[in-house]
Amino acid sequence: MNLSAGNIVGSHTWLTPGWPAPANVRAAVTTRFMHGVSPPPYDACNLGARVGDDPSAVAENRARLIETLALPSPPHWLTQVHGSAVAHVDDGNVQEPQADAAMTREPGRVLAILTADCLPVLFCADDGSTIAAAHAGWRGLSAGVLENTLDALQVARGNVLAWLGPAIGPQSYEVGDEVRDAFLAHDPQAAAAFVDVRQGHWHCDLYALATQRLRASGVARIFGGGFDTFADPRFYSYRRDGAHSGRFATLIWLATATEKTD
Repeated sequence: MNLSAGNIVGSHTWLTPGWPAPANVRAAVTTRFMHGVSPPPYDACNLGARVGDDPSAVAENRARLIETLALPSPPHWLTQVHGSAVAHVDDGNVQEPQADAAMTREPGRVLAILTADCLPVLFCADDGSTIAAAHAGWRGLSAGVLENTLDALQVARGNVLAWLGPAIGPQSYEVGDEVRDAFLAHDPQAAAAFVDVRQGHWHCDLYALATQRLRASGVARIFGGGFDTFADPRFYSYRRDGAHSGRFATLIWLATATEKTD
C-alpha cells in the first residue's frame, strides 16, 4: 500500500492519481486554479453548483473542465447528501441522482465526486472492466458508503484497487465525541484513527478510517492519501474557507475506443 502524498502527478491546475490502474482506466483531480471563471471568494474553478457561486460561472467552469481534460462525455454529477447510496449510471438514471457514490461498466461515462475536505475514493477492477467513485465524509464513511460501493462493483475484493484522494489531514481535522463514537460503535479498532486534543475533542484521520474499512472488506491494494486540503491552497476547504468554499472534483472513467487509439 502506498499512502504518500507524492502518489499523484500532474500540473498546478489538475492532477492525475499515481496508482497502478489498468491503461483504460482514466482519472483526474481538479484544483481551484484550473482555468475557471468564478470570482472571489470562489476563485477560480469552483465546480459546485450549490455553494452560492454564480450559476453561469459554474456552468462555464464545468464546460472548461470537459475541454481541458478532453473528457469523452460530460461528468455524471451527483446530489451528495453525506449518505451511503450508490448510483448505477449504466441504468440511465435521472440527472444528478441523490447519492454519494457511483459506478459504471460503460466506457465514456465520467463519474465525478465533489469535495472540499471530505474524502474522495476511486475504485477499479484490475481487469479494467468496472469503476466507481465515492464521497466519504465522516457521516458517509461511518454509514458504510465504501462497503456499499464495493457491493455495487460486483467484483471480487481481491481484484479491486482503491485510491484515496485529497481530503483534510488528521492534523487539521478536529471532531467531537459523536464522530469518534460513531466509528467505535462499528469497530473498536477505529480508536487508532483518533488522537486526543482536549476533553471531548479529537484529531480524526479519515485516511486511516477509510483504509481500515477497505481492508476489513477485503481490499488490499490501497493507494493515495497523505494530503491535507485545509493546508494545501490548491484545493478548496470548507474548514478553512467556511460557507463560501468552492468544490473541486475527483473524476474517473473508462476510456473509449477512440481514446485508446489517440
